[in-house]
Amino acid sequence: MMNTRFKNLLIRNLGATDQLALLRFGALLLKIGLTFFAADTFGLSLTSPVLYWGMSLEALYLGFTFWHRSSIARLDNGFFIVLLIDTLFWISWLYFTGGATNAFISLLLLPIAIAAVVLPQWAPWALALLSTFAYSLMIFSVPESQMKHHGMDMSSHYLGMWFNFLISALVLTTSVAYIAQRMRKQEVELGYMREAQLRQERLLALGTASAQMAHQLATPLASLRLLVDEAVEEQTSEPEILQEMNTALVRCEQTLNSLRMATESIREQRQSLLTAHELLSTLEQQVLLLMPEVTLELKFCERAAAQAAESAVIKTDASLLPALLALVENASSASQAYTGEARVVVSALVGGDSDRLCVSVKDFGAGIPKEMQLQLGRKLIESERGMGMALLLSNASFERLGGQLLLGSAKEGGTVAQVCFPVWTGDTDGECHE
Repeated sequence: MMNTRFKNLLIRNLGATDQLALLRFGALLLKIGLTFFAADTFGLSLTSPVLYWGMSLEALYLGFTFWHRSSIARLDNGFFIVLLIDTLFWISWLYFTGGATNAFISLLLLPIAIAAVVLPQWAPWALALLSTFAYSLMIFSVPESQMKHHGMDMSSHYLGMWFNFLISALVLTTSVAYIAQRMRKQEVELGYMREAQLRQERLLALGTASAQMAHQLATPLASLRLLVDEAVEEQTSEPEILQEMNTALVRCEQTLNSLRMATESIREQRQSLLTAHELLSTLEQQVLLLMPEVTLELKFCERAAAQAAESAVIKTDASLLPALLALVENASSASQAYTGEARVVVSALVGGDSDRLCVSVKDFGAGIPKEMQLQLGRKLIESERGMGMALLLSNASFERLGGQLLLGSAKEGGTVAQVCFPVWTGDTDGECHE
């Protein structure tokens, strides 16, 4: 009982390369056993010394590939090349031990089966074609004397074995390969779901802390408002300084109110329907109010599709606009740091079969390295400009609304943040509840 558990644990802890190596060593041991200990039992013909040289060469080849198995695994087609050479060794061993009359001719299916499980779909097809071609040549090269056994014509029997091999190869290259492909796809999806769940848990903790701090800010902001009002009435400071203080305070109060409204809206799952034109207009108003220093350009891409883009309707809630504002703020900071002007271009485009609305936010900064483009918005990344907190929170809001954030480089320089939302095809009565 303990030995069985230990073996199961050992097999589970072995990697794909180690399991493949064990299978290939097992195949070599099977050849050695059949050749030297069971040749007479199974009627194998051992007439050529080339067989022993071939098996010696295969042993050296297995040792070499086992020693370099990690390097082979890192190659794009490393496993396929290994299985292809294994198939050639199987073909040579079968040919020199009876060819098509060998009772173990079906072992040619072993590399095909392994390829169907661990490699893309084209790999088992290639091995199946090679094995079938070699089997067919061995069928035609069988001497007439071997086709007769005790006065019986065995040609129909060997032809049936060939046809059975062909059917088995087709099953492996279609059904088994398709099942293995689906399982690999499900594993990738499960991995993505686990990563998304961990990200949502971190965001929940961050959101809880943010709500607590926002609640704590309410009292000092109210006190600060009273002090600023008294200073304005008594003119105890310069008017310009008071105006800047008042503007900053107004922005803090509006942000805090927006946070309260967004929290209530999300808690009650209130959602509304907006056209792209309404969304960009609201975004423009918020940028003018909260970020007057930003030069914002709005456009609908492709004149022929401009009307469709303007009228496209998407489902939103209170978290969408702050998320888009965070993208605009990041873009303006990048443009300001690189060109000295806080210039941002926001565009809308209906893509595909008019089933998705894509909103792009383009800056004129120095750009983002490609390796960081794949990570920003999905995890916290430390850099000179921060940790990517705003993008992480914005991406979480987009994903909750069915959107997807993609970062890329613009042709003329800078970075493009594109968010694609599914276009709403139901009734456009305004507010909706779920």
